Amino acid sequence: MPDTTFGAQGWTPDRLGSLKGKTFLITGANSGTGFQAARTLLTREAKVVMLNRSKEKSQAAIAELKNELGSDINVSFIRLDLASLASVREAAADVLRQVPRIDALICNAAIAQVPTQKLTEDGFESMLGTNHYGHFLLCGLLFERIENSQGRIVVVSSLGYNMGIKTIQFDDMNWDKNYHQNKTYSQSKLAQMMFAYELQDRLAANDRTDVQVFVCHPGSSKTSLIATSGNFLTRLMFKLMTFSPMVQSAEEGSRPQLMCATEEGLEQRALYGPTGRAEFVGPVGKGTLHPHAYDKAVMKRLWDLSEKEVGYEWGL
Repeated sequence: MPDTTFGAQGWTPDRLGSLKGKTFLITGANSGTGFQAARTLLTREAKVVMLNRSKEKSQAAIAELKNELGSDINVSFIRLDLASLASVREAAADVLRQVPRIDALICNAAIAQVPTQKLTEDGFESMLGTNHYGHFLLCGLLFERIENSQGRIVVVSSLGYNMGIKTIQFDDMNWDKNYHQNKTYSQSKLAQMMFAYELQDRLAANDRTDVQVFVCHPGSSKTSLIATSGNFLTRLMFKLMTFSPMVQSAEEGSRPQLMCATEEGLEQRALYGPTGRAEFVGPVGKGTLHPHAYDKAVMKRLWDLSEKEVGYEWGL
């Protein structure tokens, strides 16, 4: 049954008032849903810090935004490569030097459907390393600033979390034996969700309720995600899909993360996104959350492993 909390149209950016004085960090903000989220926040006078890998693409994105919205918008860029733990540490240090408050850290960046197994410089399977471990470390390094700001962490996952194996493959985290572009991607998105839900539990247990943690997904949206990492056949299939009513615009795909970054009164143990056909498209609200995404024993084991792999203890 569709969520009707926000009426027939679901949550839309029309609900946003002025965000003057608020600061939002978005990973992967130079294109797709991250770019559209940045654009919407800037129209409401927020400060946006883009955390992107490419300096050139970031400069082009900022130029486009200033051309459209005016040169006085408050948007900046800090280089971050989530596939490199050294880069994550460097970016976090830059953020702590330059950004005095964080109202929301939106973990939007991802790579998907990498056709053959690749490892990051730290030795992790590339999608798990980028999508999960990179964000896990970034959130940990920035957590105190977010907490002092009474801010939020928004994890942008994917319906793919429910399309692979329904747990974490602890005996082969790099998928050396059974690498599969879709199932391995699904694993990385499940890991991201488990991180968020375990963080919720740890904050509640330690009475650290100044930080809210939300999980959302963009549905099926027209972005460059597949085009940048998928193989030819995958890219072709997705290109054909973009002409179907089962795919929505990047602007529509950005709405769940915007809602989770700004809306009051949301549930934390939930998955937000489109509530229409197959939850791929349609009005934004609370969607279906399958229980394997918050299996407690698996979440705890993944958290402990993640701390060890990235070399950072949260102290929670």
